[in-house]
Amino acid sequence: MVHLVFGIRRKPSMTQEEFLKYWREVHGPLIQRLAPTLRIRRYDQGYPLNTDIASALASVRSAPEPFDGICSLWFDNLEDISESVSTKEGRAAARELQADEARFIDLENSPIWLYHDATFVNEYDPSLVVAPSN
Repeated sequence: MVHLVFGIRRKPSMTQEEFLKYWREVHGPLIQRLAPTLRIRRYDQGYPLNTDIASALASVRSAPEPFDGICSLWFDNLEDISESVSTKEGRAAARELQADEARFIDLENSPIWLYHDATFVNEYDPSLVVAPSN
C-alpha cells in the first residue's frame, strides 16, 4: 500500500469549527464520491484532541504548532495514483478535488507526504468505531 498523509491548516478566514464542519460534511462526501475514479482505497480524517494528554505528548517531543487536521489516503500502489489521473474522468475528479481543497485549506502551509506502508499491528474491532461529534 501507498499512503499519502496531508497535514492540514485551515484558511485563516475560517474558525476551527467552520473548518471541521466543512471538512466533514462537504469534503469527506466528495472524497467518497471520487474515490473509485481516483483509486483511493481508504480515506481518514484526523481531528485534533485538545487535551492535557495531547499537550503533554507535544511538550515531550518539542512538537511544532499542531495542524487543524490530518488526512490519510491509501492507494494500492504508485501506479494507481498516476494512472487514475491519466484518464479524462480522473483529471476532472482531481481538478474537482483540488478546487474544493482551495476553498477551506491553506494549501501553502499544509504539507503533504507519500509513504510506502509496512504494517506491524493491524487489529481492528468495528464495534469500537465512533462517529465524530460536532
